[in-house]
Order: sequence, then structure tokens, then C-alpha cells
Amino acid sequence: MKTVRVAVSVLGLMALFACATPEPAPAPTPPPAPPKVEEPRPMPVQEPKDSCGASALQSLVGKPKSEIPVPVDPSKRRVTCSTCAVTMDYREDRLNIVFDVDTGIITQVKCG
Repeated sequence: MKTVRVAVSVLGLMALFACATPEPAPAPTPPPAPPKVEEPRPMPVQEPKDSCGASALQSLVGKPKSEIPVPVDPSKRRVTCSTCAVTMDYREDRLNIVFDVDTGIITQVKCG
């Protein structure tokens, strides 16, 4: 009889454990955060140097070439048409005034 009680007790415990809910699985660990990537900083816009005085004569753009003032130092100024051949040497102190060959209207005032 004792064996039957033990067997019934064991079977009862087994039935009890069979009905019990299992322990929940541990929560998955979150993936590691991606490395922080710094956004590239925009390059500061560098204003062109005005070593020739071009900013002072920007008001000439759109006007006829006859309005170009007589320079104090002609060696530092070049007046040329938009299709004329010019030397490609760059001089920071030289002022270039470019006019349209057909209309005679000034299109650019720049250093170089």
C-alpha cells in the first residue's frame, strides 16, 4: 500500500508539473548600437579675395563699356571682350572688365 501511495504521489506531482507554465525565456538582448558617425561639416564658403578692387566696380555690370572709368594705374586693369584672346596668367592685383563684343555691355568685373 505504501508503494501505491508513493506512486500516486509521484504521479500527482508529475501531473502538477506538467500543467505548470514554463519559465519565460529571457528577453533577447538588444543589438549593439551602431557606431556614431559624425556628419561631415560643410566647408566654409570663402569669399574671393578682392585684391584688385573688383567689388567697387560691380555696378558697371550691365552698363555700356563707355562708362568704364579711366584707371589710375593702367598696368593693373584689363578691358577685354568676351570672345577676345587674352593671356591666361593670373594676377591677383589685376582688374578684368569683360564686355560683350556684340552689344558693348559689361558682363563681368573680376580679379585675375
